[in-house]
Amino acid sequence: MRIELHHEIPETSELRRQWNEIALKTEQPQVFYTYEWARAVQAAYQPFLEPLLFLGYERENLLGIASLARSAADKEVRFLAATTADYCDFLSPPELRGVFLDAVLFELKTCSAKSITLANLPADSASVEALRRSAGKHGFRVFSRPAYLCAQVELGIGEPRQALKGALVGKKKLRRYLREMEKIGPVTFSHLQSQEEIQEALPEFANAHVARFAETGRTSSLSTPERRSFLEQLARQFDGKQTVTLSLLNIQGRPVAWNFGFQFYGSWFWYQPTFDSKYEEHSPGHCLLSRIVVEACDRNEIDRVDLGLGAEGYKERFGNAARQTLHVTISRSVGQHLKEIVRYRATNSLKRSPKIESLVRQLLDSFRKKRH
Repeated sequence: MRIELHHEIPETSELRRQWNEIALKTEQPQVFYTYEWARAVQAAYQPFLEPLLFLGYERENLLGIASLARSAADKEVRFLAATTADYCDFLSPPELRGVFLDAVLFELKTCSAKSITLANLPADSASVEALRRSAGKHGFRVFSRPAYLCAQVELGIGEPRQALKGALVGKKKLRRYLREMEKIGPVTFSHLQSQEEIQEALPEFANAHVARFAETGRTSSLSTPERRSFLEQLARQFDGKQTVTLSLLNIQGRPVAWNFGFQFYGSWFWYQPTFDSKYEEHSPGHCLLSRIVVEACDRNEIDRVDLGLGAEGYKERFGNAARQTLHVTISRSVGQHLKEIVRYRATNSLKRSPKIESLVRQLLDSFRKKRH
């Protein structure tokens, strides 16, 4: 297999077509695997990432895509979409994954890549076994550990699908929340999909996300201009495809809950939600997610609502299935390889003993304060 290395994502209609055809031939196609997603990441994060795009060809036929990047800060090689995508993978038909990955690892060795971190790699991907088989041949060592268990709502077919919808619509808690909000004003739901509509609604959504995180003592990803630019780029790249879907729950025409999500190849993604904390007692986020699942049940082309990364309790209550992701490190250094193993086992041991974990955290906090 012939490999071409590019240091940017070329803007050509032919590459877009071939790339997306390959993405649809993977085990479980994802919006995160598309050409549009890679272009949006490049546009928004260009100052911080150097793209490493490996394209695998047989003659003129594109058969494999490895969309990687080298961080400007530490030069570590990662998936280009690592900080933005719920799932990341090498793209090819499954039966060609081993040949393609073997060629990519050879190229990475040639360009002196010492450490590769692959976050959010699906555990059921053909890439997992292909990496194990090829790494040693090129002087790499592989260590993988469980990362996120992504909750999903599998909708089923026929009667189970309607039963799921009925169970949601009939929940007393949901009906109570909606009644209480109706006392304030009419409650409506909307889904924005055009670039113009999304661009207009993004500032209010982003500000609400930042405010919500600040109230809980956290920092929102949308507090950075790069992340806001990334969402704008997604709306631009996918315009006209009805993929990016900004869902809103409105009271008296004013949004109080949002989900920046996607509808793609049978999945409706609960990707980046938030709500106005003034209405927290009415659980507008819960109501919006319920509405999305109910609407998905009415559309035969939607198979699942994917709740994505994060182990929030409400996702477990909604979900009836899950997809495991892995965090994979590939290193040419024996020391680095052993360090990853020891760090993971030590972290696991601490988690099994909450008292010890708490003590270690206190000591680390004390150490940091002394340093500052």
